[in-house]
Amino acid sequence: MKLGILGGSGLYAMPALAGAHRHAQETPWGWPSDVVVEGEIGGLPVAFIARHGQGHVLAPGEINYRANIAALKARGCTAVVSVAACGSFVDELPPGSVAVPHQLVDRTVGRAKSFFGEGMVVHASMGHPVSVELGARIADAARDAGAAVEVGGTYLAIEGPQFATRAESLLAKAQGMTVVGMTAMPEAALCREAEMAYAVAAFVTDFDSWKDEAVTTAAVLEVMAGNVARSQALVEGLCRSLAARPLAVPSAEGWEVALDSAIVTARGHWPVAAAARLRALAPRFFD
Repeated sequence: MKLGILGGSGLYAMPALAGAHRHAQETPWGWPSDVVVEGEIGGLPVAFIARHGQGHVLAPGEINYRANIAALKARGCTAVVSVAACGSFVDELPPGSVAVPHQLVDRTVGRAKSFFGEGMVVHASMGHPVSVELGARIADAARDAGAAVEVGGTYLAIEGPQFATRAESLLAKAQGMTVVGMTAMPEAALCREAEMAYAVAAFVTDFDSWKDEAVTTAAVLEVMAGNVARSQALVEGLCRSLAARPLAVPSAEGWEVALDSAIVTARGHWPVAAAARLRALAPRFFD
């Protein structure tokens, strides 16, 4: 297998990448956030993209999520791990800990959330949006890196770029959300459409705004700086684990066959241009 790594806030490079080479990977949906850096970590082939670009120049709502996922798929990735900063709604996940959520709630707006449309109607199943096995491997690697870990729970994806108001934060906590971030959606949905496993390593930087102190950028950046080495160690451990024992196929979530029963448009009505654009994304259907 080959692992795609989306480096979030604070993770802009992977020093452990052996034999690194860079690709300017254009896709039918445009250019990804940055060049794709490929190589090996712990014997596992990997492809790395800095989600926010070098120097953190892209806000969450400005990221070309489709191009990022399509570029990783074009480079041969079969699974994607998202390394991301998040806020916590529970005392059990203080700053410095790692959440590995199993569920997602999407409250983003205005983002391109599908590779399909324009004559191609597809309804991919998102009942179980995260690969539980990949999440378990992330959790093991996080513990080995010295982090406290909570597995399960729900990631709330908000549009940003502002942090939540106290009222929004209290509402999300009351609704049972576990952590909050700005990038896991539409990443998870796009990975499902591309038939790739997806999971999040969410590094907690703050308690959002439900506690007495409102979250600030300065506080987030301070915690994030301390998370860099730990996030790199997590990725290295995860790669060693996957090199020794790749993800099981067939998977519990069926991510590797997500399009089998999802395409509604009859083949005879597929637009030529749309099918050509989708060839690299799902070659077993569109070649």
